[in-house]
Amino acid sequence: MPDFIFYAPEINQHPFLSEEESQHCVKVLRMREKEQLTITDGKGFFYDCTLLQAHPKRCAVGIDRVTQIDKTRNEHIHIAFAPVKNMDRNEWFAEKATEIGVDEITLLQCRFSERKEMKTDRLNKIIVSAMKQSQQAYLPKLNPMIDFGHFVRSSFEGQKFVAHCYQTPKTLLAKAYRPNEDVLILIGPEGDFSEEEVHLAMDGGFLPVSLGENRLRTETACLAAVHTIHVIDQINPSNHLQNSTNPILK
Repeated sequence: MPDFIFYAPEINQHPFLSEEESQHCVKVLRMREKEQLTITDGKGFFYDCTLLQAHPKRCAVGIDRVTQIDKTRNEHIHIAFAPVKNMDRNEWFAEKATEIGVDEITLLQCRFSERKEMKTDRLNKIIVSAMKQSQQAYLPKLNPMIDFGHFVRSSFEGQKFVAHCYQTPKTLLAKAYRPNEDVLILIGPEGDFSEEEVHLAMDGGFLPVSLGENRLRTETACLAAVHTIHVIDQINPSNHLQNSTNPILK
């Protein structure tokens, strides 16, 4: 695998790099025509390409070989959280969760949310960069902010957990999660979910869980949840897990 991977979501139909990726290719990496580069579409494919036109605004490439990458795990990990006021902390979580492995992130608007709205452009760039840096072929899905009540009433096929800090009966996430199954975990804002929101989630089939005895910041709790799922799944590997690459010659 090369040191740097480019991202072009429509590479199979449009063999060009975006202006941002082209500038990095030509101005930063100083690549020249006929050099080799690797591109991912974020949908499970790597493309071995030849640089045909080294233009800083629109690099043209020729696709030499396509490789389909099977997912290294069966479960779909979905974290829904209330973003904090400090954008750096939200970006930190998105970056680290992508590196470790998360499939979907949803932004929640809760009663005690510090942010009532949030643009996703910057956060999505962080996720793309983390995907490339960690040499993955699948781009996590980032959903725009949604009202908490509306979200917990929507359908989800898999295990559902709500993490909160109230002194009520809860199960440790590490004990509640069944390995290698799809999972959705709700993480509240700095002031936690309201009691009404916790009850609403429980009425919607979410099991209340704890991430441990210590009180965690929102972004730390999110990452701890992702890491917990990964550790449990690694200890209990699925018999149906496939981890292979399938070359597709062009």
